[in-house]
Amino acid sequence: MMRIGFGFDTHQLVENRPLVIGGMTIDHYKGSLGHSDGDALIHSICDAILGAMGLADIGTHFPDYDPKLEGIDSKIILKQTMALMKKEGYVINNIDTTIVLQKPKLMPHIDAMKDILCPILSIEKNCLAIKAKTSEKIGFIGREEGISTYAVVLLENS
Repeated sequence: MMRIGFGFDTHQLVENRPLVIGGMTIDHYKGSLGHSDGDALIHSICDAILGAMGLADIGTHFPDYDPKLEGIDSKIILKQTMALMKKEGYVINNIDTTIVLQKPKLMPHIDAMKDILCPILSIEKNCLAIKAKTSEKIGFIGREEGISTYAVVLLENS
C-alpha cells in the first residue's frame, strides 16, 4: 500500500536567532522564531510523514507548550517521527520539498542539507528534492519577515 502526505510550515524571521534549515545553520542576520530550533523544512517533512499515516501533525506529537522541547534540534524530532513511521511498517519512497525564502540564497546549501537529511530519512539523495524559491519580494516572505516550507512524501508499506 502507498500513502501520500503533505506538510507545511511557516516561521517568523527575527534578528538574533540562528537560521536553521534542513538540519544546518545558515549564516544570516535573521533566524526562525520557534519553540524548537525553528527548522521549517524538517517540520514540514515531519508533518507530511505523519499526515501520510493519518497520525495528525507535528504539533500533536511535539507540542510547542512542552518545556522539554524548548530549543530542541529538529533533527531529533525527525528521528522520532521516523521511528514512529518504521513502527507503523512504512518506508519512504520519495520526498519533494519547497522552501520559500527571500534571503539568503539557499542553492549553495541544498547538497549539504541532503547530506544531513537523507541518512535520517533512510533514503538516497535522488529520493529527496529540495527546491528553493523566493516570493519575488511580495508579502511577508518578500519583506524578509518569514519563511514557508512545503513537503510531499510518498510512503510504502514495507
